[in-house]
Amino acid sequence: MAVNKKANGSQGTSNESKTSPLATWGTRLALLLIFITTCGWLDNIKSRWYVFDPTSLHELAKDAIAASPDDTAGMISHIVSNLTATYPSTQIRINTNSDEWVFNNAGGAMGAMYIIHASITEYLIIFGTPLGTEGHTGLHTADDYFHILVGEQWAFRPGALEMERYTPGMQHFLPRFTAKQYKMHKGCFALEYARGWIPLMLPFGYADGLTSTLDIPTLYKTAVVTGREMLGNLLIAKI
Repeated sequence: MAVNKKANGSQGTSNESKTSPLATWGTRLALLLIFITTCGWLDNIKSRWYVFDPTSLHELAKDAIAASPDDTAGMISHIVSNLTATYPSTQIRINTNSDEWVFNNAGGAMGAMYIIHASITEYLIIFGTPLGTEGHTGLHTADDYFHILVGEQWAFRPGALEMERYTPGMQHFLPRFTAKQYKMHKGCFALEYARGWIPLMLPFGYADGLTSTLDIPTLYKTAVVTGREMLGNLLIAKI
């Protein structure tokens, strides 16, 4: 009897060990399906959290150029003043400290940026350099609207035999999941607006700093400013 009990016990343990991996993988598959479904649902409703309008920002960029021709600082001041007057602080957080510039190395290009707004689904920055730069746009989960304020931006996609050329007052639209080579010819500054899943763009923004420039102070400041603005927006329910 004791021998039979031992045998039965060993058989039960053996059966459990055989079914356990199946249960584990079944649980993992179920969690993966739930995650994918949730991501799809959030992606479909993300537009409800947008505050800025690309058309209005394009008009604002053109107004800034007209109000302060050949004066980049004046254009930036015009843009920020208009945004703070248009959007209440209870709706969206605007960073009015236009002295808060940081270097940005991404996709092989180098410039500097001033983060006007950063939240989970939107960012608005001034980006550029008086020296000129060139690189890869990156492949992003957000639509990108690049409003030229000063200088020119050139762009190219595989298969095109002629470059795209964007001058002050023009908007360069880059849909999500598309990429181009771009060049900010000589010197160029732009108002850049992105709408989509902004945190998923951050690895592209940090990769060159972590693997090439090793400019840790700049990475730290960028993370602090971005985190501060995103958290500040979450505290007023701006996602």
